[in-house]
Amino acid sequence: MTSAKDGYCYSFPAVKGLQAGKPFYIATCPLSTIPKIFMFNEYEVPPELRAQRTLNKSRIPDMVRYLVENPKDYVFSALTVSVGTGVDFEEASQGDMPNLGTLKVPMDAQILINDGQHRRAAIEAALREKPELGHDNIPVLFFVDEGLERSQQMFADLNKYAVKPSPSLSALYDHRDESAELARHLASNVMPFKGFTEMEKSSISSKSGKLFTLSSLKQANRALLGKGAKDGFTDEERALAAEYWQAVFDATPEWQMVLNKELSPYQLRQEFIHAHGVGLHALGALGCALITAQPDSWQDTIKQLRKVDWRKANPLWANRSMLHGKLSKASTNIALTTNALKQILSLPLSPDERALEQQHILNSEAFHG
Repeated sequence: MTSAKDGYCYSFPAVKGLQAGKPFYIATCPLSTIPKIFMFNEYEVPPELRAQRTLNKSRIPDMVRYLVENPKDYVFSALTVSVGTGVDFEEASQGDMPNLGTLKVPMDAQILINDGQHRRAAIEAALREKPELGHDNIPVLFFVDEGLERSQQMFADLNKYAVKPSPSLSALYDHRDESAELARHLASNVMPFKGFTEMEKSSISSKSGKLFTLSSLKQANRALLGKGAKDGFTDEERALAAEYWQAVFDATPEWQMVLNKELSPYQLRQEFIHAHGVGLHALGALGCALITAQPDSWQDTIKQLRKVDWRKANPLWANRSMLHGKLSKASTNIALTTNALKQILSLPLSPDERALEQQHILNSEAFHG
């Protein structure tokens, strides 16, 4: 095994540590060096001979945009790599800090990324757009490679217990996402969401006192204001969202009964459509169509929501919101639920909506036939 003493090497300020009796090193590396010295061995190598998964290129543009748009306010976690040769660690001269020093890695060493290959690709692409990012640093965790089997096991171990945060928790903590910010504002200030929004989980347990999830409110607001995932909101649009949901609350007796403790959140979720994501999303889509068609009179029209029978047992919702007796949040079911609401409020359907409605009728006739 080649030593760093045998030729030219990269030098990194580092801290030495031990895990399971084996040394590892934590170093800080300039972003400019990351694409040059850290390899990702995905090309023409079958999975059983690789130490990590193939690159999912669809993930890279969003990560690049995050770096480029937030040069003063981004966070990238450490890369974990395996070095295919021996390394040298020169301790600093201070005797009271024996684990601080300089890590020396041979320039001809093969350094493979066990965890962080997408971050590495994003850094490489971001540097092409914004070269000044190259002066920033990223922490790198170095292990000395003990062969393919060990590297594969490291990848498995590093990813085994990783849990992606729920969409609601992401919305709660994401202060760059304007739709998340709007959802948080409504959840804190507007009925029926104030006090009844689950802020962390994306599903609600049977014993919960909550009615809606923050993630479903976020999606409903996008439908209401006709926005995409990356779009922002004006102050007027935020105010309109608050006004709309307050008007829906005023026209929805069951929501008011929960607030007045005449109906429990559990009973509402058990028996009614509009305590679930499909109903909330459809109400958002309804609002978009209604406000577009009647910008000056929608507040009066929305009062007709009082005529809606939201019970799951209502045959209207069969094969719309309900599939085989269970709620469905599929886009087709949300659209069919919106169609029903638009017809109750005497709003015209678009050509696509009419075609979907016709297909729904044919499917229902075939089912019952």
